[in-house]
Amino acid sequence: MTQHPGLKQYLANWTGDSESRLAISQTIEAVAEACIEISALVARGPLAGELGAEKGDNLDGDTQKALDLIANDLLIEALHGAPVSCLVSEELDDPSPINMGAPLFVATDPLDGSSNIDTNVSVGTIFSILPSGIDEDGTNIDDLCRLLQPGTDQLAAGYVIYGPQTALVMTIGDGTMIFTLDPLTGEFRLTTPKVDVPTDTNEFAINSSNSRQWDGHIRAYVDDCLSGEDGPHGTNYNMRWIASLVAECHRILSRGGIFLYPADIRKGYSAGRLRLLYECDPIAFLIEQAGGAATTGVQRVMEIDPLSIHERVPMIFGSKHEVELVEQYYAEINPYHERPQLFKNRTLLRD
Repeated sequence: MTQHPGLKQYLANWTGDSESRLAISQTIEAVAEACIEISALVARGPLAGELGAEKGDNLDGDTQKALDLIANDLLIEALHGAPVSCLVSEELDDPSPINMGAPLFVATDPLDGSSNIDTNVSVGTIFSILPSGIDEDGTNIDDLCRLLQPGTDQLAAGYVIYGPQTALVMTIGDGTMIFTLDPLTGEFRLTTPKVDVPTDTNEFAINSSNSRQWDGHIRAYVDDCLSGEDGPHGTNYNMRWIASLVAECHRILSRGGIFLYPADIRKGYSAGRLRLLYECDPIAFLIEQAGGAATTGVQRVMEIDPLSIHERVPMIFGSKHEVELVEQYYAEINPYHERPQLFKNRTLLRD
């Protein structure tokens, strides 16, 4: 075996004579092919047109950029050559039929972090591969409920990050690995056979501008982090925030840390903001396979039974011991002494 085997070679060796593994391998290869095209577009930036131009809103009211829609179309086109029955996408209100009756379905965020396109911050494509849930006789082929599976049912998951290097980070249920796109050959090649997330960390990522909106559990945790070595954690923490889920995850896979996107009291955020099927579950699968953990604060993310294809949930993931620490804050009855109502979310000097 070469020092850096190509993705196709790696998957061929893993597949062997298994028909079920062959279907997964073919689907991963199709996603990778689409992502190579997306990578080329991202790399060209404004030379490829106004990729960051707003083109409308999706079902949940999030702004869609031009490259969001292009990436979605490229994935659909590539998956027509794979054993995939349909695609669930952030950019589509309903599942998109592809090869009806095929054994797998794919859930994806075609371009996570697209709000950062114009600022040249890393963005990425997230994907999850699951069984299609079709009965042997195919009578339930149009039943949307067959797609509502917990993350523990995932057969493979990953993301492609478009940054200084384009990298495919994936798991097929036996650890997390990284393939780097070789610009000389146009092929993903294995560069990190096994990712291990450090169990301990002194780095956390959260959008602190929303601190007044958080519940007492998150506020207490972050306040204690900010107290540094004089606080209950006895550690000086660093804080990070990129506002790109794949970039945040990639940093944690590289050196540890914790990412928090909790529910809060803002309209539309009460149940969390990240989508379960095509953001939280695949990221949780990758993180757990690398030795980390992913939780809502009170429940393991991959054990949630989804109620809809675009369901949102709180998401906290990263170094295992730090995630467990946050869960301890959620287990406390009153972890934060709220200020008197007179001072809650305002001061005497400003309404």
